[in-house]
Amino acid sequence: MTLPPLPSIIIEPIVRIALLEDLGRAGDLTSDAIIPLDADASMTLVARQFGIIAGLDVAALAFRLIDPAIRLEVHRTNGDAVTAGETIATVSGSARGLLTAERTALNFLCHLSGIATATATLVRAVRGHKSRIVCTRKTTPGLRALEKHAVRAGGGSNHRFGLDDAILIKDNHIAITGGVAAAVERARAHASHVVKIEIEVDTLDQLEEVLTFGVDAVLLDNMSLNDLARAVRMVAGRAITEASGGINAETAAAIAATGVDLISVGWITHSAPILDIGLDFIAGR
Repeated sequence: MTLPPLPSIIIEPIVRIALLEDLGRAGDLTSDAIIPLDADASMTLVARQFGIIAGLDVAALAFRLIDPAIRLEVHRTNGDAVTAGETIATVSGSARGLLTAERTALNFLCHLSGIATATATLVRAVRGHKSRIVCTRKTTPGLRALEKHAVRAGGGSNHRFGLDDAILIKDNHIAITGGVAAAVERARAHASHVVKIEIEVDTLDQLEEVLTFGVDAVLLDNMSLNDLARAVRMVAGRAITEASGGINAETAAAIAATGVDLISVGWITHSAPILDIGLDFIAGR
């Protein structure tokens, strides 16, 4: 199924801030100085390496906010795989507008495509198992909606978007509250009927205690493969199981083989390398 784009009302404020950061107080001095006002140009967005595309709609908006007359012809879309040298899209219109928006558009497109590519690598690694790759709240401030959308473009799934859409009780919550029982009891009394409760555990003993309270999900943090497999057997379908910690393309398959439902990975949003994409001028147009 094609991944629908995020609504413009979500992405436009983010892109506007990025453009204003680049334009500063005087606009694009270089392009304004040397590019004729009436000059038009066509350029291609070209992948420099294999990867998965994400953020194309964000890049397109960066061009349109600079000049609404700029046209973008899409050849590949979000979620598509591209190879080195493959054209992703063609943009045409005011040469000044294209050059002014270029860096902001590429910053978004390269970063988000890098997230999608990293996610896809992990999704491929766990293929054949029921585990889903999910992202976390370890996102770039201000870019969470875009980065989580990029995870979906790479075939992954989203964990909670913020502090307001689920209850996740972690070690510090338990320590301050005074124990698992008190934390879960207060959470259940506070939550509405549509809010799920998840709790983090580090040991099988903690898991055994947690299971007596009937939570919706358990976060199995930094457990060994043997303990993860034992934890899945202990839960026996009574809650969603989520593994976290030490997950990469080399370890993901073995973690998935333990039978966990979810594998949550922070680095796919906060540390994924960019996908190298360039904007190349088409001579003679």
